[in-house]
Amino acid sequence: MGSKNKLKRFKENETFPNVLQPTREEVIGDFPLKGKWNTFFKNDNPIVLELGCGKGEYTIALAEKNPAKNFIGIDIKGARFWRGAKTAIENNLQNVAFIRTQIELVDHIFAENEVDEIWITFPDPQIKYQRTKHRMTNTAFLKRYDHILKEGGIMNLKTDSEFMHGYTLGLIHGEGHEILHANHNVYVNEGAPEEVTSTQTFYEKQYLEKGKPITYIRFKLKY
Repeated sequence: MGSKNKLKRFKENETFPNVLQPTREEVIGDFPLKGKWNTFFKNDNPIVLELGCGKGEYTIALAEKNPAKNFIGIDIKGARFWRGAKTAIENNLQNVAFIRTQIELVDHIFAENEVDEIWITFPDPQIKYQRTKHRMTNTAFLKRYDHILKEGGIMNLKTDSEFMHGYTLGLIHGEGHEILHANHNVYVNEGAPEEVTSTQTFYEKQYLEKGKPITYIRFKLKY
């Protein structure tokens, strides 16, 4: 994507009522919607997050199928989720929002027990040891998610990375969390939830063309 196109999307994002682009200082300070997302959506429906949402394919697909839930995609790259935000507006999806911010600030954006479910779709596996702290399913991140999730809240990880899948499974087992479903190849092995196989992201389609298996874990945190 050219820089001119990116700039155009950034500008358009600023006009979208379903996009929030707070500064890091605004998020860390006293984020006004923390604990009050029901005022944004004007209802008390369950909140579902897509972290590292990219173009927002899951945010949009799940929102269309579940009008009685609110969906929020979070990514630091606003030019990517511009597509999802625009689609939501074009399709009059009132239960969709996007936030441009870092994932590690998620517990500054949402209050304790405010979120019902979290999706992590095709995150960077951060394979090198020195990058472990950026891995989106490491213990520090899981504790942030646990803080904002309601009792019994659901975590979903969908990835093409066998490393990420294995690392996360090991961590879940080691820390005593509850695995609800684990699948090494959702399009070959049966049992994956319909929402896992019915929606394919832009990157997922590329991985499938290369013959890479798509893995999935559904689990509950128990800290």
